[in-house]
Amino acid sequence: MPFRNLPRARSLAGRSTSPHALISREVITVDGVQVSVLRKKNRNMYLRVKPPYGAVEVTAPARMPQQDIVRFVRERRAWIDEALRKMAAARSRIFASPNVEPDVPVSTVSMQCEGAPEGAFSWNEQSLERARQSIERQLPALLRKWEPVISRAPSKITLRTMSSRWGSCTPKTARIRLNLQLGLMDPKYLEYVLVHEMVHLWEHGHGAGFQARMTDALPNWKELRRELNTCTIFEVPQVRG
Repeated sequence: MPFRNLPRARSLAGRSTSPHALISREVITVDGVQVSVLRKKNRNMYLRVKPPYGAVEVTAPARMPQQDIVRFVRERRAWIDEALRKMAAARSRIFASPNVEPDVPVSTVSMQCEGAPEGAFSWNEQSLERARQSIERQLPALLRKWEPVISRAPSKITLRTMSSRWGSCTPKTARIRLNLQLGLMDPKYLEYVLVHEMVHLWEHGHGAGFQARMTDALPNWKELRRELNTCTIFEVPQVRG
């Protein structure tokens, strides 16, 4: 059965890729908020509040004056504050799960530009193992439930920490990878991600065919997707030498 091929939890460093056409990078402070400014060969400015810790990032044209960037951020301060509020709420929901034991109280979380903020969850060997065991306990029943429904079965399921996604699938080999963090969250999210990736064994993209199969299998999948998209993906632990 595919479940038997599951490896043990591994601490993996996230792979970083250089931004395309990055010209320069600097950090500025706008009304007390630290903002990473990436200058690229593009015409427009883009603002992002990035998980897991709410880092504020602006991508700007190479010759955009700094005062224009500052004004751009100020005009969107309400949106930034709302994004940070949602990330904090997402962390609270995750920590409310009986599977999670935060290292320090969530109430002490504060935004910083560099490094983990105070109160942030941090992976360690105990939490990695706890997450792995949680998923391994749930997977056999989930596979028994969903393989007949989807009429496809993964050849192998791998558990690993991921920096930017909850799961992935290689249809050619029928291999599925799941984010270990799902083992520390409400079980409904693990089920949704597993079904999502199993449907990819039929449909490679997210077009009409994929959406139709998801709706047939899991009618509330869009609601689950929206909820999961508000959750913060914890920082990937670094490999120790």
